[in-house]
Formats: sequence, C-alpha cells, structure tokens
Amino acid sequence: MENLFNLSAVVPAMATDDYVGFTFFVGCMAMMAASAFFFLSMNSFDNKWRTSILVSGLITFIAAVHYWYMRDYWASGNGSPTFFRYVDWILTVPLMCVEFYLILKAAGATKQLMWKLILLSTVMLVAGYFGEGVYTGGNGPALWGLISGLAYFAIVYEIWKGEASKLAASAGGAVLSAHKTLVKFVVIGWAIYPIGYMAGTQGWYGAAGEFFGMPIAMDVIYNVGDAINKIGFGLVVYNLAVNSK
Repeated sequence: MENLFNLSAVVPAMATDDYVGFTFFVGCMAMMAASAFFFLSMNSFDNKWRTSILVSGLITFIAAVHYWYMRDYWASGNGSPTFFRYVDWILTVPLMCVEFYLILKAAGATKQLMWKLILLSTVMLVAGYFGEGVYTGGNGPALWGLISGLAYFAIVYEIWKGEASKLAASAGGAVLSAHKTLVKFVVIGWAIYPIGYMAGTQGWYGAAGEFFGMPIAMDVIYNVGDAINKIGFGLVVYNLAVNSK
C-alpha cells in the first residue's frame, strides 16, 4: 500500500540529462492533453462528425497510455521499447487510416476502401516489427523494410491518386482541403518512421543518427514523429468539423 503513494517506487526516476526519456514524457503528456481536448469537444458537433472526433481522441489516448509504459520501460534501463511501440502502432495507425474513410463517407467511400487501408497499414507494421524486432541480423531488416515500404507506398498511392483522392475531389470544399492535409501528413510526416527504422536496425545508419553534430537516438525520431502525426491528424479532423458547421 505504501508504494501506491510513493511515485518513485512505481515509476523509475529519470535522469535530468536523459533527453530520450524526456521525449517519452512530453509525448505522453501532449497526447493525453490532446485526448482530453478531443473527447470534451465531441458534443460541440453533430452526429456526422462525432465519430471522427472520437477516433481522433482514441488515437491519442491509446498512444498516451503506451508512452507511459514506454517511458517506464526506458527509465528502467531496458533500452528501446520496440515491442510496446509496435503494439501502439498496430492499434493507432489503422485508426488513422479509418479517419480517411470517415471524412469521405458522405462522398461515397465504402467499407471496402476502409478495410483496404487497414490491411495495408497492418502489413506495413507487421513487416516493420519483423525487421526491427525479430529478424534483426543479416538481410532481415532490409528485406522486411522493403515489404513494409511497399505497403506504405500502396497507402500513399490510394490516398493521393487512387479512390480516396477521387472521392475527396468530388466532395470538394472543406473535405477536399482536409484530405489534402492528411495526405501531407502521410507523405511527409510518416516519412520519419522509415528514418527511425533505418536508425535502429543493423546495416543502415546504426544505433543513432546525426543532427547538427549531435547523436539522435532512434526513439527520439519516433517520439517526435508520433506526437506531430497523431495530434496533427486529430486537429485536421477537428478543423474540418468546425468548418463544416
């Protein structure tokens, strides 16, 4: 019972110069705050957009919980929390793909499109985990990285030039603008993940990259990318709901 009131006994202390651990902590707090914002704002919109706002809140909430565990894992000296990170992604990234379906549903998007994007995102993540956490020797990271990359580019094609893009164009207005912004998040924002993948697997950049002469750990790349992409995705959907009132 005493440990319940002793925070240091529950959560390992983090060194003040641990910039990697600091990004886990800030990422957790930022995404928890975003979740509260999305959940509390749901009733401000009609039923047409409530599900989209709910999904945005679920994405950041799931990520916040996982970031709490990943921060704990890191502070305990266990190294990079690769497994927990991919558990987070296998739950949140498909939900981010669902957002495309939800905003395009009124324009005629079908569940077939939704499941196609979910399947591609699942292949991308499972292959990424195999390369980064299972088959880490020899050509394993490169092979699984290639499979993951192909699935990623299939998603990009679908939302940039494929059916999703055509539906957004037919909808026009605020929906088209939001779709274009979400596409930019996938094309530009999600690019940080393969950079992190290469920074953390053998035969690529190694255990750390360089940024203005300072070593940058793979986890920092992932943490910054996660916060920007997941919160940004939700804010785009929120802005769409506001402009559609």
